[in-house]
Amino acid sequence: MAEKQSQPGPRQRIDKWLFFARMVKSRSLAQTFIASNNVRVNGDLVTQPSFLVKPGDRINLALERRDLVLVVKSGGERRGPFEEARLLYDDLTPPPEEQKRLSLFEQAQRAPGSGRPTKKERREIDRLFPDVDGD
Repeated sequence: MAEKQSQPGPRQRIDKWLFFARMVKSRSLAQTFIASNNVRVNGDLVTQPSFLVKPGDRINLALERRDLVLVVKSGGERRGPFEEARLLYDDLTPPPEEQKRLSLFEQAQRAPGSGRPTKKERREIDRLFPDVDGD
């Protein structure tokens, strides 16, 4: 039996790496995620789950609520706890833009003219239109 020639540097399938790094819940979900054009490695679109990644590769993931930019530090041996998975990559994702938090008072106020009219506004509206009923 002839042994396979290993490629320079440790490489790992992208679907296994995403699973070991806890970016997806299962390998089959990772394969579906990759097939739906949500993964780029070093700027190139990856559509095959068998694509090999190596340390130093830059992975862009288009998740549902945010986009991640990760740099592979090493391949995984198993799907372990988050602390172990965190050692597999460097996260270069820019921080999310801070959204202005409204105070309770600001949340309770509404813009004039929006929503249901007040009693006073309703009377003013009624004065603009003649009686439709003929009263």
